[in-house]
Amino acid sequence: MIKADLAQVVYERHGGVSYGEAMELLEFILLQMKETLIQGGNVKMSGFGSLNVIQRKGRLGRNPQTGDRIKLTPSKYVTFRPSRLLDF
Repeated sequence: MIKADLAQVVYERHGGVSYGEAMELLEFILLQMKETLIQGGNVKMSGFGSLNVIQRKGRLGRNPQTGDRIKLTPSKYVTFRPSRLLDF
């Protein structure tokens, strides 16, 4: 499923909302989620799951092409933890 599919579902299920408005609404929601994650916050969606920002510590690594040791800087990444209500 892609953003266009989600916008189509919103358009079909909510009368009075055009497809363009549904796409704008979806873009707004995703923008809010993105800004929260960039600021280091977590996004929790009841019944679906949560997006969590994790801080990775700096460490020593190795350049695979040359074999030289390099220092890797601390970084952040996002993980997804599904809700227990989701059955796979």
